[in-house]
Amino acid sequence: MTIRALTMILALASAVAGSGRAAAQEPTPIQDNSFLIEEAYNQEPGVVQHISTLLRAGRRWSYSFTQEWPLASQRHQLSFTIPVEHGVGDVAINYRQQIAGIGGGTAVAPRFSLILPTASGAGTAAQVNLPVSLTLARRLVMHANAGATAIRRSKTVYNAGTSLIWLARPTINPMLELVWTGDANTGELIVNPGVRWAHNVGNLQIVPGISFPDGRDVFFYLSFEHPFKS
Repeated sequence: MTIRALTMILALASAVAGSGRAAAQEPTPIQDNSFLIEEAYNQEPGVVQHISTLLRAGRRWSYSFTQEWPLASQRHQLSFTIPVEHGVGDVAINYRQQIAGIGGGTAVAPRFSLILPTASGAGTAAQVNLPVSLTLARRLVMHANAGATAIRRSKTVYNAGTSLIWLARPTINPMLELVWTGDANTGELIVNPGVRWAHNVGNLQIVPGISFPDGRDVFFYLSFEHPFKS
């Protein structure tokens, strides 16, 4: 498994994890905005989300920006992810279909991503991921992921993981994520405790967050979600 492959998987997972819904009541609760685990909630019609992540691992900094748009309905979603580390990295185009969970219940939303060699020149890569989200109790939500990334002229890298979100308050959620990535021969497990919170300003929801992968790195998250039409 290469560092580039691991960074690619974590950047996509944390960025696309922000897919979610804006509720109508006040305060608007947080139903999305995970960090390294992808949640299975697509954008509602008329709502767009802008997600920035920043990972500090040792002396290295990695940034990514994702923008998500619904396609006519909540069932279909299109987004793009731009990673930045010593310059712009390989851009990903993401499509996700929510096949269960619209309106409540267990949510399932398979995703397919095409990773374009805009920076590395290493050839096009493809990623698939299956996120599942379910409510375990009134204040406890679980998410699970399984997927793979096929990189041209390189090994296929697999990913799996799960997370628990404690809904301590509608706008304050402590969380714990477990993420495994690896190939047929080796792998790495990341334990990622963190917290996210929301600031609701009219129809705009701002969600910052911070976590500490393996207790030695720092992961920053920031999301802006708002209607793009009345």
